[in-house]
Amino acid sequence: MYYVSKRLEIAFAHSLSLDYESKCTRLHGHNAIVTVFCCSEELDGNGMVVDFKHIKEAVSSRLDHCLLNGILDFNPTAENLSRWICDQVPHCYKVMFQESEGNTAVYVKPGFESAAI
Repeated sequence: MYYVSKRLEIAFAHSLSLDYESKCTRLHGHNAIVTVFCCSEELDGNGMVVDFKHIKEAVSSRLDHCLLNGILDFNPTAENLSRWICDQVPHCYKVMFQESEGNTAVYVKPGFESAAI
C-alpha cells in the first residue's frame, strides 16, 4: 500500500448555523491548515497515488479566499469541511482540518480507521 499526504493552508470566511448562542453564527474568518491523506495499492501510470498538484487544486481552488456559505450547500463546520474535502480528492481516506490553533477536526472514511500515516 502506498500513502501520501499534502498539507496546505487556506484562508476562508464563514458563519455557522447553530441551535445555541455563539459568536460563530456571525461572519468570521480563519486561516486553516488542511492535511489530506491518500492511499492506493497501485500507482497510476505516472508512478503516483495522486499528484500533489491535483490535491491542491481540489482544495485551494475551491475554498481558498472564499465565503464558504456562498459556495457550499451545508453548514461549513470543520467536521463537515473535512468530510467534504475527503470526498473531493481521489484516493483520499482521511482529512485533518485545523481551523485554528487548538481546534482540529478529523474525518476518516469508514474502513480506514487503522490506516497508516
